[in-house]
Amino acid sequence: MGSSILSAIGRRLEGKVALITGAAGGIGKCTAELFCKHGAKVMIADIKDELAHSVCQDIGPTSASFVHCDVTVESDVQNAVDATVSKYGALHNMFNNAGIVGSNTPNIPHDDKADFERILSVNVTGAFLGTKHAARVMIPAGGGSIINTASVCSVMGGLAPHSYTTSKHAVLGLTKNTAVDLGRYGIRVNSVSPYLVITPLAKEFLKKANMPEEVYSNLKGVVLKTEDVAEAVLYLGSDESKYVSGHNLVVDGGYTISNPAFTVYDQGN
Repeated sequence: MGSSILSAIGRRLEGKVALITGAAGGIGKCTAELFCKHGAKVMIADIKDELAHSVCQDIGPTSASFVHCDVTVESDVQNAVDATVSKYGALHNMFNNAGIVGSNTPNIPHDDKADFERILSVNVTGAFLGTKHAARVMIPAGGGSIINTASVCSVMGGLAPHSYTTSKHAVLGLTKNTAVDLGRYGIRVNSVSPYLVITPLAKEFLKKANMPEEVYSNLKGVVLKTEDVAEAVLYLGSDESKYVSGHNLVVDGGYTISNPAFTVYDQGN
């Protein structure tokens, strides 16, 4: 985003502090960059130390820092939150973004229990721990915004492996329940549910599943990019969404409201 555009609309996170998990690449990296452009200080939390350090260098050391964090380990998440508050003095935005896809097995008799539990551990337990420890410091501060990365798989079935779909349904449930719990403290909890974004993680999954990278969209002429998801997260993290809580912001070009196999509308026109 150009500086002239930013100056015209204002820096929407000026004075805010954000902690973003899984920010060494993909949606997390793009969101960290966008948050910093809008005036936030960002703590990047990831297990990919080298990549995360590179992201910090690209953004600039005055705006971004890195902390090693495995979101399945509670002490790591607690440390990431504490390190953020220690360095920047507050925590206004917690973006629980870290996630994995796992096996591409579509047939449950062949699903592996250990793989299923691993996906839930990262995608669900990670979001739970991030929410828990963000709330620990946001409650005394009297407010904050917690955002979880869900997926179109949080509202539909048949688009991904059982483990991934189950995990994203669970993330949506966690979002709604904690929005009710934390609303009394002035803390908002929302989720963002993107359609397939062709990130390196998505490419790996599509390759394993022997699926093409070109995927159906209801919205002609538009391809979903990480920047589009980051913009949605920016909205949920900014004061522009100050009365939005418990909401699942679906970013899918209308995919989840349609059935591509049965429609009266010609997709070719």
